[in-house]
Amino acid sequence: MRSTTIIGVKQGEKVALAGDGQVSMGDTIMKRGAVKVRRLYDGKVAAGFAGTSADAITLFEKFESKLEEFHGNIKRSAVELAKEWRTDRVLRRLEALIIVADRENLFIISGNGDVIEPDDGVAAIGSGGPYALAAARALIANTDFSAEEIARQAMTIASEICVYTNNEVNVEVME
Repeated sequence: MRSTTIIGVKQGEKVALAGDGQVSMGDTIMKRGAVKVRRLYDGKVAAGFAGTSADAITLFEKFESKLEEFHGNIKRSAVELAKEWRTDRVLRRLEALIIVADRENLFIISGNGDVIEPDDGVAAIGSGGPYALAAARALIANTDFSAEEIARQAMTIASEICVYTNNEVNVEVME
């Protein structure tokens, strides 16, 4: 995905999910202040996307309906969304990745049927994902920053390296 950076950082019972605001079409910046991280399920779950906006909105709606169906069980909702995304004739054409989180869980969900829970409490997607992931791991190992501070700093570092990521960062903290 050459379109954005989303990072999730879990520390204890806090999870921070951050995303940049840049929307690109090819090599042109179309918007600087897009919001790619939002709260779902009455504010109890946060989700962020990398990929096309229309596809991400569709996935947010599908995921929120799974949360409703499974009474807020984020793990079950993530698995059911991944299954449907992989097998549904229309959904499997969607080009996006999403990260979802509540106070206790952090998952990356893909259209290949993947539901990945990171071992170290850090997950990142998008073109700047590897940069943000490396920065967050270094910050966790060498600072006493909070989950929110780590997510913000990792996004700032990614924005200085990745041309598809800017420093207009939106953060949602689940506590």
